[in-house]
Amino acid sequence: MNSEISTQRSTPLGELTLRLSSTPRGARLARRMTAQQLDAWGYPHDGDANDTAQHVVAELAANAVTHGRVPGRDFELRLLLLAEGTLRVEVSDTRGDRRLRIVTDPEAEGGRGLVLVAVLARTWGVDERDVGKTVWAELPLRARGDSATVPSRVR
Repeated sequence: MNSEISTQRSTPLGELTLRLSSTPRGARLARRMTAQQLDAWGYPHDGDANDTAQHVVAELAANAVTHGRVPGRDFELRLLLLAEGTLRVEVSDTRGDRRLRIVTDPEAEGGRGLVLVAVLARTWGVDERDVGKTVWAELPLRARGDSATVPSRVR
Protein backbone atom coordinates (compact mmCIF):
# COMPACT_ATOMS: atom_id res chain seq x y z
CA MET A 1 0.00 0.00 0.00
CA ASN A 2 1.21 3.45 -0.82
CA SER A 3 0.93 5.44 2.39
CA GLU A 4 1.92 8.70 0.72
CA ILE A 5 -1.06 10.98 1.12
CA SER A 6 -1.29 14.12 -0.92
CA THR A 7 -1.69 17.04 1.45
CA GLN A 8 -2.34 19.46 -1.38
CA ARG A 9 -5.72 18.91 -3.00
CA SER A 10 -6.91 20.60 -6.15
CA THR A 11 -10.34 22.09 -6.55
CA PRO A 12 -12.28 19.43 -8.45
CA LEU A 13 -13.56 20.21 -11.95
CA GLY A 14 -16.32 17.68 -11.42
CA GLU A 15 -17.71 15.62 -8.56
CA LEU A 16 -20.14 12.76 -8.11
CA THR A 17 -21.12 11.44 -4.69
CA LEU A 18 -23.51 8.51 -4.28
CA ARG A 19 -24.73 6.47 -1.33
CA LEU A 20 -25.38 2.90 -2.39
CA SER A 21 -26.69 -0.20 -0.65
CA SER A 22 -23.98 -2.47 0.73
CA THR A 23 -25.01 -5.29 -1.57
CA PRO A 24 -23.61 -6.82 -4.76
CA ARG A 25 -26.24 -4.81 -6.63
CA GLY A 26 -24.92 -1.60 -5.06
CA ALA A 27 -21.37 -2.52 -6.10
CA ARG A 28 -22.51 -3.14 -9.71
CA LEU A 29 -24.35 0.16 -9.71
CA ALA A 30 -21.19 1.95 -8.50
CA ARG A 31 -19.30 0.61 -11.51
CA ARG A 32 -22.07 1.54 -13.95
CA MET A 33 -22.43 5.04 -12.54
CA THR A 34 -18.67 5.51 -12.80
CA ALA A 35 -18.75 4.57 -16.48
CA GLN A 36 -21.65 6.92 -17.12
CA GLN A 37 -20.10 9.84 -15.23
CA LEU A 38 -16.71 9.51 -16.90
CA ASP A 39 -18.42 9.41 -20.28
CA ALA A 40 -20.25 12.64 -19.36
CA TRP A 41 -16.87 14.15 -18.42
CA GLY A 42 -15.47 13.28 -21.84
CA TYR A 43 -13.85 9.90 -21.19
CA PRO A 44 -15.90 7.51 -23.40
CA HIS A 45 -17.13 4.09 -22.26
CA ASP A 46 -14.79 2.32 -24.68
CA GLY A 47 -11.70 4.30 -23.63
CA ASP A 48 -8.83 3.12 -21.46
CA ALA A 49 -9.38 5.76 -18.75
CA ASN A 50 -13.04 4.80 -18.32
CA ASP A 51 -12.21 1.08 -18.30
CA THR A 52 -9.46 1.54 -15.69
CA ALA A 53 -11.74 3.62 -13.45
CA GLN A 54 -14.46 0.97 -13.72
CA HIS A 55 -12.03 -1.76 -12.63
CA VAL A 56 -10.80 0.22 -9.64
CA VAL A 57 -14.34 1.16 -8.55
CA ALA A 58 -15.47 -2.46 -8.97
CA GLU A 59 -12.68 -3.72 -6.70
CA LEU A 60 -13.14 -1.06 -4.02
CA ALA A 61 -16.94 -1.36 -4.04
CA ALA A 62 -16.75 -5.17 -3.88
CA ASN A 63 -14.45 -4.89 -0.87
CA ALA A 64 -16.81 -2.40 0.78
CA VAL A 65 -19.84 -4.68 0.44
CA THR A 66 -17.96 -7.90 1.23
CA HIS A 67 -15.64 -6.86 4.06
CA GLY A 68 -16.82 -3.39 5.13
CA ARG A 69 -20.54 -4.10 5.34
CA VAL A 70 -22.51 -3.29 8.46
CA PRO A 71 -26.15 -4.42 8.16
CA GLY A 72 -28.44 -1.49 7.46
CA ARG A 73 -25.60 0.85 6.48
CA ASP A 74 -24.75 2.03 2.97
CA PHE A 75 -21.37 2.64 1.40
CA GLU A 76 -20.41 5.83 -0.41
CA LEU A 77 -18.78 6.33 -3.80
CA ARG A 78 -17.16 9.67 -4.55
CA LEU A 79 -15.52 10.59 -7.84
CA LEU A 80 -13.48 13.78 -8.14
CA LEU A 81 -12.23 14.98 -11.51
CA LEU A 82 -9.07 16.97 -10.80
CA ALA A 83 -7.48 19.56 -13.08
CA GLU A 84 -4.18 17.78 -13.47
CA GLY A 85 -5.76 14.95 -15.46
CA THR A 86 -6.44 12.80 -12.43
CA LEU A 87 -9.53 10.99 -11.18
CA ARG A 88 -9.75 10.50 -7.43
CA VAL A 89 -11.97 7.56 -6.47
CA GLU A 90 -13.10 7.26 -2.85
CA VAL A 91 -15.15 4.38 -1.45
CA SER A 92 -16.21 4.71 2.17
CA ASP A 93 -17.73 2.02 4.34
CA THR A 94 -18.87 2.02 7.95
CA ARG A 95 -16.68 -0.79 9.24
CA GLY A 96 -13.45 0.50 10.70
CA ASP A 97 -12.47 -2.61 12.64
CA ARG A 98 -11.27 -4.56 9.58
CA ARG A 99 -7.92 -3.58 8.16
CA LEU A 100 -7.03 -3.97 4.51
CA ARG A 101 -5.12 -7.09 3.52
CA ILE A 102 -3.22 -7.82 0.37
CA VAL A 103 -3.12 -11.57 -0.22
CA THR A 104 0.06 -12.75 -1.91
CA ASP A 105 -0.45 -16.51 -1.56
CA PRO A 106 -0.75 -17.89 -5.10
CA GLU A 107 -2.98 -20.71 -3.79
CA ALA A 108 -5.54 -18.35 -2.22
CA GLU A 109 -8.92 -18.10 -3.95
CA GLY A 110 -9.28 -14.34 -3.60
CA GLY A 111 -7.68 -11.27 -2.14
CA ARG A 112 -5.96 -9.89 -5.20
CA GLY A 113 -8.24 -6.90 -5.74
CA LEU A 114 -5.98 -4.46 -3.93
CA VAL A 115 -3.02 -5.66 -5.99
CA LEU A 116 -5.01 -4.65 -9.07
CA VAL A 117 -5.77 -1.26 -7.53
CA ALA A 118 -2.07 -0.76 -6.70
CA VAL A 119 -1.10 -1.55 -10.30
CA LEU A 120 -3.73 0.68 -11.92
CA ALA A 121 -3.56 3.67 -9.57
CA ARG A 122 -0.92 6.39 -9.49
CA THR A 123 -1.29 6.34 -5.70
CA TRP A 124 -3.80 4.93 -3.20
CA GLY A 125 -4.39 4.61 0.49
CA VAL A 126 -6.79 4.48 3.40
CA ASP A 127 -8.16 7.30 5.53
CA GLU A 128 -9.70 6.48 8.89
CA ARG A 129 -13.01 8.17 9.71
CA ASP A 130 -15.04 8.60 12.89
CA VAL A 131 -17.17 5.73 11.62
CA GLY A 132 -15.48 3.38 9.18
CA LYS A 133 -12.82 4.10 6.59
CA THR A 134 -12.31 5.52 3.12
CA VAL A 135 -10.19 3.66 0.60
CA TRP A 136 -9.06 6.00 -2.16
CA ALA A 137 -7.12 5.79 -5.39
CA GLU A 138 -5.91 8.42 -7.83
CA LEU A 139 -5.87 7.45 -11.49
CA PRO A 140 -4.23 9.21 -14.42
CA LEU A 141 -6.87 9.96 -17.04
CA ARG A 142 -4.81 10.96 -20.03
CA ALA A 143 -2.99 8.56 -22.26
CA ARG A 144 0.79 8.67 -22.35
CA GLY A 145 1.97 11.34 -24.76
CA ASP A 146 -1.40 13.14 -24.71
CA SER A 147 -0.84 16.83 -24.07
CA ALA A 148 -4.47 17.57 -23.16
CA THR A 149 -5.05 17.02 -19.46
CA VAL A 150 -8.74 17.82 -19.40
CA PRO A 151 -11.24 17.02 -22.15
CA SER A 152 -13.25 19.86 -23.62
CA ARG A 153 -16.57 18.27 -22.63
CA VAL A 154 -16.05 18.61 -18.85
CA ARG A 155 -19.20 20.00 -17.28
